[in-house]
Order: sequence, then structure tokens, then C-alpha cells
Amino acid sequence: MFKQLAIKYAPQFILEWGKSLKKKQRRKQLKQQSQTPITKEDLIKHFIKIGIKKGDSVLLHSSLSKIGFVEGGAKTVVDALFETLGETGTLLFPAFPSEGRNKTYLENNPIFDIKNTPSKMGTITEYFRKLEGVHRSFHPTDSVCALGPLAEYYTNTHFGQLTPYNENSPFRKLCNKGGKILMLGTTLNGACTNLHTLEDAVDFKFPIYDKTIFDISMIDELGNKSMMKTKVHNPEYSAKRNCDALKPMFEKENVLVNGMIGEAKSMLIDANKMLEVMIKNYNKKGVTMYTPFGS
Repeated sequence: MFKQLAIKYAPQFILEWGKSLKKKQRRKQLKQQSQTPITKEDLIKHFIKIGIKKGDSVLLHSSLSKIGFVEGGAKTVVDALFETLGETGTLLFPAFPSEGRNKTYLENNPIFDIKNTPSKMGTITEYFRKLEGVHRSFHPTDSVCALGPLAEYYTNTHFGQLTPYNENSPFRKLCNKGGKILMLGTTLNGACTNLHTLEDAVDFKFPIYDKTIFDISMIDELGNKSMMKTKVHNPEYSAKRNCDALKPMFEKENVLVNGMIGEAKSMLIDANKMLEVMIKNYNKKGVTMYTPFGS
């Protein structure tokens, strides 16, 4: 209980410092303990085994430290994914600029610069963001980076959307294209943003969006400045989430496959099937991440 309260009320810079320190310590520990580095070839075998195929669209939520000591780090992970997906596949990463609560982040009046605002979603996401040819959705809190044949499609209509997970978002478009979500060393509770697609797909009964509408300064790829209105999730309601409790339902409905990527417990999720199952169970039983056992 104390830990939850500390996380809830701690200043943003304290949260970011704590996470950064934890990652550095974990990386150092892996270097000292690991006898056999994980190679690109190892990762490709694991990606194929869990179910990633040529031509897939894959949104990756990742924790590099959980994989083990990867030879070559973030570059090796991304290279292995591209070799697995092939030239017809599209790779996507979340590139959110805040590690903590979006409301707190926006209250500090940030400027979202599509070319220069860093991703705070882990080492791999920031490496990927800087790659040549990557498209980034123009959204102040929930931007997504993509590279591949469908990259522009996934990212080109996020600007101007009052809520971040609606039909014009990369997350919902991933469902439309039969895409997959790879939770690489991450949990539903910690990272599965596509769970929010339910909230924008139905007449959602809980007040999960904060009443405040933020007007955020934006800078596009050409340096043009504009403003964008957006809502964020209500932090008090967000504290009620229990996403991991939804996993048995998803397993029963064959929404996800469990597997190992290196040393990381991972899941490969069918994005559209997950949305369909969430809508069905919401309408029939009132199941949500806030009420995982029904209303």
C-alpha cells in the first residue's frame, strides 16, 4: 500500500530518476551474471517460435533488461525483428514522452516536437525513434513510431484526436490490419496500451478521462507550430486498473500466446481479437480493466 501511494504522489522527476537508476543497476547485474550473450540469431528463433511471421505488423512493448545480456543491445533486438518480419512487415513502438502520469506531464506545459521530443518508453524505443525513415504519429502524449510499408498509414491521423485510442489512432488501426502486440518482458498491467481501445470503441460507462481538456503546443517535421487539444486519463481512476487480471480471459479466448524471448517472459497478442473479446465481455458482463471480474 505504501509503495502504491508513493508512486501515485511522487513528483515526476523522482519517478523518472528511480526508473533510470533501476535500469542501470539491472543492466550492470546482467553483464556480471550472464555467461552466454543473447545473439540476433537467438532472438530471431524466439520471435518465430512465439508466432511472429513475415509481413506482420507488430507493436512492441519492451524491457531490454528483462531479455538478458543482448549482444549489441537495442540495435540487435530491432535488427532481429526486422529480419523476422521481412520487407513486407511493419514494426511499431510506443514513443510516449512521459514515464509517469500524462496529466502531471501536461500540467507542466510541454512542447511536443515530433522530431526531437524523446521517447521515455525504454532504451529500444528511443533507438528506434532515431532510425532513418521512421514515421511518428503527431500526438502529445501517446505518439507511436513505425517503420515499414504501413508506417505512414498507422501514424498519419493521430493529430487532432481528442482521445488517443480512437479509430484514427495507431492502436485502433493495428486492430483493423490484423496486427500483433508483442509484450517483451512486460505485463498487461505495466504496458499494454491497446487495452484502452475498448474505452474509445464503446459508450464506456466509467469516467476514465479527466475533465480537463489540454491545449498543447506542437511542432511538426517542418518546424511549423500549432496547438492541439487532448484529454488524458483521470489519475484517480487509473489507480483502479487491474489489467493483469484480464489475462486468464484472454488465454481462454486464444487472444494471446505465452513464450520466452531470451530470459524474458513474453506474450504475443492478436490486437483485433483482443478488442473483439473486450467488447463482447464488456457488453455481456461489464468486464473492463477497472472491473476485471465483471460489474
